[in-house]
Amino acid sequence: MVLSRPTRIGLVALAVGGVIAGAAALTSVGNDAPPAGRAAAPTPTDTATPRATPDATAAPVAVDLAVQKQLAYVLAHWKSYNVAEYGVVTHNDCVNFTNQSLIARGWKMDAEWRTKGTGASFSYSKPWVSSTSLMRYLGDSGRATALTDAQRDQVKLGDVVQFDWDKSGDRDHTGIVTRIDKTAAGVQIYYAGHTDDTDYLSVDYAITTKHPGGRAYYWSIP
Repeated sequence: MVLSRPTRIGLVALAVGGVIAGAAALTSVGNDAPPAGRAAAPTPTDTATPRATPDATAAPVAVDLAVQKQLAYVLAHWKSYNVAEYGVVTHNDCVNFTNQSLIARGWKMDAEWRTKGTGASFSYSKPWVSSTSLMRYLGDSGRATALTDAQRDQVKLGDVVQFDWDKSGDRDHTGIVTRIDKTAAGVQIYYAGHTDDTDYLSVDYAITTKHPGGRAYYWSIP
């Protein structure tokens, strides 16, 4: 049956320390971790690359409090880096930022997934800053369930999205799912994150226009 109008699912507003208009997107980053233990703080700038963003406000949808806190953090810090609480990885901060959002959601650090310090001087484990290492950690720890792009209908707000730009089998970029639209043409997913510093970006745009032939993968978080 062809739907006459799209069914939209998204986060319209979050009330965690204020009202934050919601639903979002992300952009590109490398998979290699920075040199051991330290990174310089960047000067965040807006990307000049056109972004494929939602063109309409989605209808409200119930989202649990933990996810609301996670997305509130994402929308507050996708451009304004939280250097008061965390370190920053210059030109490659996507995994660091994604992990920060999981802490905001309620996750606790462990021996394999951790960071300490702020600004340009901080320590970290590999899964905290490397997309490929995070992929392995999530798979080994059981804290999330792997989904392919063919399973978009199972993706939820607050899930982690990862990209393999060159189809090499590793992961080159990581972000947070912030909006999902169910339309007659299929499920459209948007994400947010650091490096390109964006609040909205279409997964389809990322893998067809920004990085033609790239692949998207997801981690479903309970």
